[in-house]
Order: sequence, then C-alpha cells, then structure tokens
Amino acid sequence: MIKEFRLPDLGEGLTESEILSWKVGVGDTVSLNQVIAEVETAKAVVELPSPFAGVVKELHEQPGTVVEVGKPIVSFEVADDAGQAPSGGAREAAPEAPKREPNLVGYGAVPESTGRPARRPRNFPVAGNVATRVQTKPVEPKPVEPKPVETSPVQSEPAAERPRSTPPVRKLAKDLGVDLASVAGTGPQGLITREDVHHFVEGTSTGVGAGAVTGQEAATPTAGQAYPGGRESRTPIKGVRKLTAAAMVQSAFTAPHATEFLTIDVTPAMELLARLRDGREFAGYKLTPLTLAAKALLIALRRNPSLNSHWDEENQEIVTFNYVNLGIAAATPRGLTVPNIKDADSLSLARLAEALTALAETARAGKTSPADLSGGTISITNIGVFGIDAGTPILNPGEAAILALGAVRKMPWEHRGEVALRQVMTLSLSFDHRLVDGEQGSRFLADVGAILADPGMVLTMV
Repeated sequence: MIKEFRLPDLGEGLTESEILSWKVGVGDTVSLNQVIAEVETAKAVVELPSPFAGVVKELHEQPGTVVEVGKPIVSFEVADDAGQAPSGGAREAAPEAPKREPNLVGYGAVPESTGRPARRPRNFPVAGNVATRVQTKPVEPKPVEPKPVETSPVQSEPAAERPRSTPPVRKLAKDLGVDLASVAGTGPQGLITREDVHHFVEGTSTGVGAGAVTGQEAATPTAGQAYPGGRESRTPIKGVRKLTAAAMVQSAFTAPHATEFLTIDVTPAMELLARLRDGREFAGYKLTPLTLAAKALLIALRRNPSLNSHWDEENQEIVTFNYVNLGIAAATPRGLTVPNIKDADSLSLARLAEALTALAETARAGKTSPADLSGGTISITNIGVFGIDAGTPILNPGEAAILALGAVRKMPWEHRGEVALRQVMTLSLSFDHRLVDGEQGSRFLADVGAILADPGMVLTMV
C-alpha cells in the first residue's frame, strides 16, 4: 500500500519548514526512523526520520521549497497488514482516523481537508474585522467594491478565503491596527509577510499594482552603465534571520528598554581564571571570561529576582521564575541564535563550563533543537570576542534582562592609591523597565561587577 508522510509539527507552533536536502531518492528502500530529509524551521535545522519502513515512491517537494505543516512531502510503498506488497499499486488516501503515525520529531499535525494547518481565528482591532475563517470582503462602514483578483499578481487563493499569514505577522498587524484582508501578500502562494504589513502602513505596498516602481528599481543603472556582478545582491529573508528580525522588532517596540553600563577592574577574576585552568579539578574544561561572568550573573540573580521574570500581557501578571534558563547569544552561519542552558542556576562552575562549550559547538554546527531555543529567562551576550567594549543589547522577547560583556583590555587604572596597568572590562545591562526599576537593575549590575572585581565577594552573597 502507499502511505504519505506529511510534514510534522516540529514544535513551538511553527507553521512551515524549508526542505534543505533529501537523504533518499525514489526507489530507495528505507527502514523505520532512518533519516530521509533535512529541513530548516525558523529556529533550527532538523533531521526528519522515516515513520515507515518501505520503498520511496515519490518525493512531493524539491529542496529549497517552503512547505506548510500537514502537507505531504514523500510517499512510501509499504507492506500491507498481511505483510504482502500491493499488487495493483493503487494509491491509498491518507487515513482520516484520529490515530497518527509516531516519529522521532513528534506525531505531526492532523491534516485538514484543505491540507493546510489549523489556525485559530483572531480579531484585529480595525474597522474591517477579520473574525471568521471565510468572508467575502472586509467589513467597512460603507460598502466597498472588492478589488479584482488580477490587481495582485502573486495572489493564488480565492478572495473569499482568510488572508494567509503566520502568527508573528498576524500579531504585528494587530499591534499596528492593520486589516490583513486589505494587504496583498508577496510571499510564496500569496503569503503576507511582515514587509507587506509595513509597506501597507507606509502607503507603499509593493503587492498591489504591477506597474508600481520602487526606489531600488528607480536606482537601476541605465543600459550605458556597466557594473560587473551587478550593483546589488539579494538574499531571501528566511529561517533564523527572519525569526531573529521579527523577534528584535517585537522586543524593541514592546518592551521599554533601559541600558546601564559599569566599567570594572577584572584583574582578580582573570588571575582566578588562570589558576583554575592550571588546577586538576578543571582539567579538560574550557574556562573563559564568559564562564565566570555567567556564574556571577546566576549568583547575582538570587539577590535580584526581578531580572529573572516575564511580563504576561494577556493575564496582566508578572511571572517571576524560580529557575534560570540562561540564554547565550551565539553567532552562527545561519544567523544569530540564543539557545539556553536549562536550570543553569543548579550547575557547578565545571558543569556550567561544559554546558557552554556544548552549546557553542551545537550552535555553530546548526544543530540546535527548537526546544533549546525556547524557554529562556535571561540572556548574556559576549561582544568582547569581537573587540567591542560596550553596547545596548536588545532583549530576547519575553525576558526581563540581557547582559553584554565587553572586551578585557589592559588599561591604566587606579589601584591601591596608585595608577597601574590593570585588566578592565565594561558590562552593559539592558532591562525591561516595566519589570525592573532603575534601582533593581543597578543593584544587579553592581553585584555582577563586584563578583568579577573581587571573586571573594561571593562569600557575602550566598
């Protein structure tokens, strides 16, 4: 019999993934849980195992294609219940029973009759309210003639269907008061993107009017000009880059940021680091200034719990976490990611060093799982590795604070009443002013600085 494997829900409510590569071809025999494809979500690269043992009959999607959750991506010929291969080769429709086929990345989504993932109806605070899944046209105070379908060159769905978009785009539209039914999508199959919403707000939507000329088009060189390789190159905004951009915009325009700076003499901490590296207890562990700073942050949080909290807008509550999932900003070939170490506050210095090393290696290899990218409670970013002294980091969405570590530099510094050459670092702390008052943020930053300036201060804090 023929069985279809539909793209499963890879977690965190992701609605689509891009097929990066196939590990099998038509006619190949595969075993249960054998890796058959590599896909990229907005959060991570994931290997898909086969939920069936059989022969690959058809690959429905090509590498580079973005596929919605619930759509078939590959068909297998498998033995029937009696263990016999089918003789007629008739294609069997995907079962509609509630039971789903398990696989290593979850059970997947239950496909709807339309083959699209289920979406919850949402209300947008505008005159043309989109409250139902199907409507003939936006509700306006006065009747308005619907626009002809041909005015949107990329629209592929019926005008009566709910505008296609992702949850972050719907949230953005809601915040900006935009009726998605009035926005033309320029994404795949008419998908409405964040850029479409912003262009609509600015009155320069590129999705309506085939004759519209953008500023970039106007700057195109004439036939008499020659630019080897072209004047510009374009890279599709997708995957981690797309998610990071959306998250940073959401954070910057939702949480009121405040940033404080503290420059300290970290010579004692660097001397301690050198001693630890030479000791037997830490043999084989990679100890860095980030390791000590992360430990200092975790200790300081015990005295300043407001920086380990979350603003719950929907329930109008402040959620204070009694655990710490420490996010570490990591620059990877796929873009910036912030995986987090679960329950980092329960780890010893050696175990914390081990977790940081494993996190960095996994992130650089592009193998960070969606679970490791969610659930963070506070973050730290090491901009000092790039030779930067200070900055104003943007909060990871949903978190109350982020600490940036500057470069450790040898500088003239007052020490014991004299000027001496010391190792100096600047700490930059950004926090959500709804959750953290200036006094609380200052005390926390001072505690982190005190530990790094004199590690013996830990004895007075724990």
